[in-house]
Amino acid sequence: MKRFLFALLVLAALGSSVFAQPKIGVCIYKFDDTFMSYVRNTIETAAKGKATLSVQDSQYDQPKQNDQVDQFIVQGMKSLAINMVDPSAVSVLIGKAKAKNLPLVLFNREPVAADMAKYDKAYYVGAKAQDSGTMEGEIVADYWKKNPSADLNKDGVLQYVMLIGDPSNTDAKFRTQYSIEAVVKAGIKVQKLAEDTAMWDRPKAQEKMAAWLTAYAGKIEVVFANNDDMALGAIEALKAAGYFKGGKFMPVVGVDATPPALDALEQGFLLGTVLNDATNQGLATWELAYSLAQGKSAATAVAPLANAEGKPDPKGKYVWVPYQKVTKDNYKQFKK
Repeated sequence: MKRFLFALLVLAALGSSVFAQPKIGVCIYKFDDTFMSYVRNTIETAAKGKATLSVQDSQYDQPKQNDQVDQFIVQGMKSLAINMVDPSAVSVLIGKAKAKNLPLVLFNREPVAADMAKYDKAYYVGAKAQDSGTMEGEIVADYWKKNPSADLNKDGVLQYVMLIGDPSNTDAKFRTQYSIEAVVKAGIKVQKLAEDTAMWDRPKAQEKMAAWLTAYAGKIEVVFANNDDMALGAIEALKAAGYFKGGKFMPVVGVDATPPALDALEQGFLLGTVLNDATNQGLATWELAYSLAQGKSAATAVAPLANAEGKPDPKGKYVWVPYQKVTKDNYKQFKK
């Protein structure tokens, strides 16, 4: 009997060491962000049966996120996957991870290259924000050229308003800049009537848009939004003002290609969006964090690894997931 019990104990000990799952800490900048909810669900689904995840809501609070990382370190996490609240504050988290030689995968909100260079085990998974802005602008330019009636006052100038995400966020800055540059590059003159931050938030965007419709009555010809949630907020304000019926249309563009945005596109409310691939961002983040947690190299986790210019990255610091234009012509292929 004693031998049998001893054998069971040995097997249990061996099993716990052989089948123990690595612990991985994950922070999402805020759970109620529509796009990030899909990234988070992808990571959680991929991790089932492979790793023990602790997924935390940072509630748009950088000090809270810093505390969550401190707790991850105390809890003995083997790698971290962090969606920064404020990418400009990443040096603090890099310092914490570096002090413990803990692999750090940053995703979706890109830090500056100088901060990434501070730690050889800091990686980034995301998409090039410049491309999303360019694609937004190209969608608008194509529509403007095909629809002369879009020029409401017939002055040959595209009058627009811009809904910005978090103004400190790299994606917000690039989407704002490159969307307009793409329109100008297409040979179209532009005039900015207004721009303001709605912090990626649908209700805030609806409020901003309603105010602009009063301040610039009959003058707005296009609405740019840094993400789909804000685009949908603008559409709600436009609906309330009588748009999208009786032939009264306002072109609105966003970024993310979330399911609610694809529905709005199908129904004729949204002109276009840009696929920010939540599934592949989530999978790439998971594969990288999981491999690093097991002591494997980044190069074995996700391919291809490339730098910001799209060239091979010998240090394996970046994983880029490309954007895609989504319009009425192709939206069905992105609906699940």
